[in-house]
Amino acid sequence: MSKKINVAIVGLGFGAEFIPIYQKHPNAVMYAICQRNEDKLKEIGDEFGIDVRYTDYDELLKDPNIHAVHINTPIPNHGEQSIKALKAGKHVACTVPMATTVEECKQIVDLVKSTGLTYMMMETVVYAREFLFMKELYDKGELGKIQYLKASHQQDMDGWPNYWPGLPPMHYATHCVGPVLALTRSEAEYVSCFGSGTIREELIPKYNSPFAVESTHIKFKDSDISAHVYRSLFDVARQYRESFEVYGSKKSVEWPLIEGHPLVVHTAKKPEPEIPQEVESPDYAKYLPEEIQRFTTKGVYDTDDNTHLSFTQGAGHGGSHPHLVHEFVNALVKGTEPYPNAKQSANITCVGILAHESALQGGKQMYLPDFTLSGK
Repeated sequence: MSKKINVAIVGLGFGAEFIPIYQKHPNAVMYAICQRNEDKLKEIGDEFGIDVRYTDYDELLKDPNIHAVHINTPIPNHGEQSIKALKAGKHVACTVPMATTVEECKQIVDLVKSTGLTYMMMETVVYAREFLFMKELYDKGELGKIQYLKASHQQDMDGWPNYWPGLPPMHYATHCVGPVLALTRSEAEYVSCFGSGTIREELIPKYNSPFAVESTHIKFKDSDISAHVYRSLFDVARQYRESFEVYGSKKSVEWPLIEGHPLVVHTAKKPEPEIPQEVESPDYAKYLPEEIQRFTTKGVYDTDDNTHLSFTQGAGHGGSHPHLVHEFVNALVKGTEPYPNAKQSANITCVGILAHESALQGGKQMYLPDFTLSGK
């Protein structure tokens, strides 16, 4: 198809990684960039040859040539900026999480319903090669009946700026909630969460959250499946880990304990020593237009015409970035729903928000809103 989508990227830290992907996507135009820091804006704009530049987000939204915005700003800004963009008539892709309150999530869903615009939360894990491998096994029936799902996201956030110190673990839970719901394209019905341990006293007051670890059980809607997810951000000795595991009646897949090791596939009814097998996830560039296939394995900035050492870095996130871009652009070109769309994104995000509320109340069951009815 020849249709082109004019995209503006907002936030040029992590966000700049997506610039060359949009530039090379056959249905996208990398039209504008936005960054409050003028020096950073000029550096990135000059490096990638982007002429339309904004330091003011509200001014960017007035530009009639922009069809869609891709928001990569700090977490506290996601909800407000997504709402502003939808009200301005722009399609929205937003890095995780969707928002920090249930109310903001409802507002975004309602705006999508009332405007007909598209919203997609850019959750990396559900397009990482490891997830795509498990999804392929599931879709082919090789896993059999899904019996249980588990995921974790553990990271040491000491030294990170601004809003991070003391952040409740489940407020940024989409990396572990997303894959457990995405495999079967399910929704969470209710959650129960326990806090465990205590972070340093100086970290507690900002969010009035004492927990070192938050551990959540998720009951799936209209399903006999439940999942377990857990998160830690401070004062827990653990290598960075975004894990996802699936247990089926025929096969199960477990994440390695140490980053960089292979997945382990367990196959039922084999002799006991033969049940587990280490498997390297294949790459899924084949799902993408040829022009952006290289970005699943190569550094985003390390392109033939852009090898500036200050920009060279790995694609990361399991090769998910070009898949995210293609899912969003393809949905706009074809008029289809991306995954996750607004309702699915709200469900995924609010699992974490309500899980923290559950932990503060000793594990009380918290039901997810029915976003299909929100605002009515």
